[in-house]
Amino acid sequence: MTNRMEPPDSITRLLVAYGDGDDAALDRLLPQVYDRLHALAHRHMLGERRHHTFTTTALVHEAYLALVNQAVVTSKNRLQFFALASRMMRNILIDYARQRHAQKRGGDAIRTSLDDTTIALEERAEELLALDEALTRLAEFDERLAQVVEYRFFGGMTIAETAEVLQVSAMTVTRDWQKAKAWLYHVMHTS
Repeated sequence: MTNRMEPPDSITRLLVAYGDGDDAALDRLLPQVYDRLHALAHRHMLGERRHHTFTTTALVHEAYLALVNQAVVTSKNRLQFFALASRMMRNILIDYARQRHAQKRGGDAIRTSLDDTTIALEERAEELLALDEALTRLAEFDERLAQVVEYRFFGGMTIAETAEVLQVSAMTVTRDWQKAKAWLYHVMHTS
């Protein structure tokens, strides 16, 4: 995948150039990664309520700015970059869910009635927070299992891409994916 010859403005080359201090590489990077970032954001937004504050495009831009501003775009290759972008998107949505959950618990708004939209938002925020908590616990138990979930579920990576990023075999990723799903199911349905 990333081992074949890449054109001069390849994602990996631009990431390396940015890591070496070429700030202009970021201007050339966005057009090359935008479609994939948009697909990642779309995947993250699939489970969100209708009329969510974040649009897919807004989530792409928020994650890209976070990547650039935190100078973590020094990934070694495109798969690491997209894995990082996926994690950023997940974190942005989790932070948003936490804010909504805090408001539900008596934040700054006075409510006179609840409608279906508010109920759906609050239920979704609680689901997202529960999944985030379960993934955090999984990472404490086995970091690689949590990374497999992150890359496969949130990042939409294939088994082969996940194996490449984690530098393990595809068979290991397949086993880890099965273990992680079973572990998460157990934790989320018995707690």
